[in-house]
Amino acid sequence: MERVEIIPESNPSPNDTDPIRKAITAGFFYNCARLQKSSESYTTIKCQQTVHIHPSSSLHKENPKYAVYYELMLTSREFIRQVVEIDDKWLLEVALHYYKKNEIEDAKRKMPKTIKTK
Repeated sequence: MERVEIIPESNPSPNDTDPIRKAITAGFFYNCARLQKSSESYTTIKCQQTVHIHPSSSLHKENPKYAVYYELMLTSREFIRQVVEIDDKWLLEVALHYYKKNEIEDAKRKMPKTIKTK
């Protein structure tokens, strides 16, 4: 850490995972997907590729509106694994050079209502 002059700090609020999820978003912004209207699948933002959250994921039944993933796995369908729920505003903060503002904002108008699962 001395080499890059970063002072290590612990999270002052351990229950607040936003800084960690935002850091993951900064590293994997190109692997981002948004929930489709059907609420059963996702579309990658840049390539418009239909993907599904892998059944072994803890977010499989949660259906977050936006997600960043680490791995894309092809079986009978295309699944995303190691998934983290993100806030769409973070994409414009950390990757304005990659995403256009209208790519994110147009999707907001087309988003399904949040579905609560039991």
